[in-house]
Amino acid sequence: MEHADDAVPIADLLEERRHLLDVAYWMLGSGGAAESVIDETYRRWYGLSEPARAQITDPRAWLAKEAGGICLDRLALPGRMRSFAAGQEAGEAGAGQHRMLEQEISAVLLKALDSLSPAERAAFVLNDVFGMAPGAVADIVGQPVRECAELADRARRSLRARRSRPTTPRQHDAVARAVRHACAAEDAERLASLLVPDATAFFDGGGKVRALVRPVHGCEQVARSLLTLLARRPRTTVHTHSVNGRTGLVVHYDHQVAAVISLDIAGPQVVQIWVILNPDKLRSWNQPSTAYRSWRLSEGES
Repeated sequence: MEHADDAVPIADLLEERRHLLDVAYWMLGSGGAAESVIDETYRRWYGLSEPARAQITDPRAWLAKEAGGICLDRLALPGRMRSFAAGQEAGEAGAGQHRMLEQEISAVLLKALDSLSPAERAAFVLNDVFGMAPGAVADIVGQPVRECAELADRARRSLRARRSRPTTPRQHDAVARAVRHACAAEDAERLASLLVPDATAFFDGGGKVRALVRPVHGCEQVARSLLTLLARRPRTTVHTHSVNGRTGLVVHYDHQVAAVISLDIAGPQVVQIWVILNPDKLRSWNQPSTAYRSWRLSEGES
């Protein structure tokens, strides 16, 4: 029997449902399909016996796992439920929230996500978009933590390949340096002009630093978030440097690499920005080496 002490504030209940809807929307790309998944998720919750529900110490995590599993099942169906989802879109209730999500998440990015396998999409969305712990992602995807990490890596590479067009090293370098100069000058207007209108920035803190959990969309929003992250402070410097074989940005705080930023560029503009803040992933950048020391000396510090 449930007691008065088991009550949950309405704000928490609404935030929980919104979080689950966001997860399902990113997974399926449809507001109607997301609503259907969350309805089924809560049906499963209330289908449990009271003793079974009482044993669940983190209901939100349980619900997220169930929702993720339902999404994976639907992604695996022929056609990925697109005709079903399209039929639901027109008359769905509470469509305002999904319209806002659709404005935040570009159609180009959703189309690119559709190119991924169900497991790749799930691993990428849960890890990169919602910052879930590796163990939680593995539970939902149903594969070991290491394999989930590999799935997410493959998804990132696929998204980069689909959202960017080949540019020469010189073209890429010129755009990257322009981005660096705009950041150094804290020129939001100039920085936004270097990004495509539906640019996306991903922030990987790995749960080890308080980075943005969800991606940022839109050239102006991405510019603001990047300038906030790189705000001019004593002992903070930003330099261009080779990242994954192309010119990117490396951010220092004192003598420590605090962030590595890679840029996916199409023509004269950036389409995606990947900001690595996870200390574990930066460990190799902070290993002393002759080459790295020489680079720092050649760049100089200010």
